[in-house]
Amino acid sequence: MSNPRIFWAGDSTVTQNDYRTYPQSGIGQGIRLYIQKEIEIKNHAVNGRSTKSFIDESRLASIYDEITKDDFLFIQFGHNDEKIKDPSRYTDPDSEFCVNLGKYAAAARNKGAHPVFITPLYRRTIKEDGMLYQEEHLAYQKAMIKTAGELHVPCIDLCAASKKLIEKTPTDVSQHWFMNLEKGEFENFPDGKQDNTHLQWSGAIIFGGLLAAGLKALGGIYEELLIEPEELTVSFEGEVFHE
Repeated sequence: MSNPRIFWAGDSTVTQNDYRTYPQSGIGQGIRLYIQKEIEIKNHAVNGRSTKSFIDESRLASIYDEITKDDFLFIQFGHNDEKIKDPSRYTDPDSEFCVNLGKYAAAARNKGAHPVFITPLYRRTIKEDGMLYQEEHLAYQKAMIKTAGELHVPCIDLCAASKKLIEKTPTDVSQHWFMNLEKGEFENFPDGKQDNTHLQWSGAIIFGGLLAAGLKALGGIYEELLIEPEELTVSFEGEVFHE
């Protein structure tokens, strides 16, 4: 019996980076450290995509052609669905976004695979009082959780869990999880960068571990994806919603 594979559908917070964009890294890279080595990860996530544009560019169709029975489809969107000024990406959180999520779930299930919804990573935008700004994509977090319940798809609320982790972490630590770079620090970004949406490698590991903790909380076949889950000490301070 062959090992299951994990397929990713998502955006730049998940995508597989290479040396050309280093140190930027995606959660799909970070979680690799927590997944059994025998399990292949097929990362189809692409920068800037929403549930709509990912489908329109036939990227879901590409996954559908390859995914098979007992594989997993991790589905993470929200950051770009909120781009109301871009009709090629924008979706209404209470209508088209939910319909699109259903298409991802159906694509997995039609092939005997297991869909998992993952709410979008929270941005690290900190106010003067040290608290985080209210995120525009929270409507998509709520819509994803609601749709997961209606479709009986397991859902890991990474949005809530990452918010709690960022808020309780000193700002001088959490800033290095994201693409906040000094001038001349990295060859790919000679002028530096201030970016609290995308992750450095350390952040990909931190939030990859948080996602792994969410899989552990789901239990069953999801926990079985992990390397020695009983040894995983990361606390998942969010919600997981079972089938």
